[in-house]
Amino acid sequence: MDNLHDIEHFPEYDNLEFIASQVVEGFITGLHKSPFHGFSVEFAEHRLYNKGESTKHIDWKLYARTEKLFVKRYEEETNLRGQIFIDISSSMLFPYDNKGFNKLRFSVYCAAALIYLLRRQRDAVGLSAFDDEIRFHANARSSQVHIQVLYNELRKFLDPKNIGLQKKTNTAELLHNLSEMVHKRSLVIIFSDMFTTNDDESEKLFSALQHLKYNKHEVIIFHVTDKKMEQEFAFTNRPYKFVDLESGQVLKLNPNEIRETYTERTQKLISELNTRCGQFGIDIVEADINKSFGEVLKPYLLKRSKYF
Repeated sequence: MDNLHDIEHFPEYDNLEFIASQVVEGFITGLHKSPFHGFSVEFAEHRLYNKGESTKHIDWKLYARTEKLFVKRYEEETNLRGQIFIDISSSMLFPYDNKGFNKLRFSVYCAAALIYLLRRQRDAVGLSAFDDEIRFHANARSSQVHIQVLYNELRKFLDPKNIGLQKKTNTAELLHNLSEMVHKRSLVIIFSDMFTTNDDESEKLFSALQHLKYNKHEVIIFHVTDKKMEQEFAFTNRPYKFVDLESGQVLKLNPNEIRETYTERTQKLISELNTRCGQFGIDIVEADINKSFGEVLKPYLLKRSKYF
């Protein structure tokens, strides 16, 4: 089940763990060479070997040089800490028709699959959700009870009634706050449409992303978008009533009147986002909700392989 939209054929489509397992296992089966080989936990220091304890972690190379037995100590028992940030503001409900996939639902299924993937690797994973406030935050842990809590929280976001309209986002400020709340170095995975309304908001957003990098986090942004409608503005040639999901503002116009100006500005914003992320060492992935899950997940797998 590589295509996320195939889940519509499942009657219990809110069973996130089952769907995540089907998507991930199906995708991994299709890989010619799976990068999932695991990797060592982060080395911290040596200590003297105590007679009678396990010899499993003795550094034999160091013994050859010093003729003394030292044991390697490690910082964490988990392989990796992953912290998933999800933007749950009203703009993520586009397209708002309650039938197909909107940006938030797409993000939820992607996040569920990544949680399954991290858990499969015995990694720790956490979840944060925000709009104009931090609505949920759980630091990375690896227990099964913790994972179920994360799935239960994600399940709430599948129902637009639990989100509501005219919920604005304060991405920049909240990313600053979340950066301080994630105390240990982590792989931070952000799902957001990265919506900003002006240059000042954009600069604040870039500053917040820098803050994450300053705190030594690895960062991947899944830039969630309905590319056909939001970037190409592929509406038919007839009058429309456009409603801002965050402010409620209504605008009536024919798309042909503004398509060229709109697409040029949109591409400029996306280009600037990609450029800044490149400068900061942040990976950014275009997560088009019309694409298959495999196309969206693959960049994460490539990022994950850097740790081996």
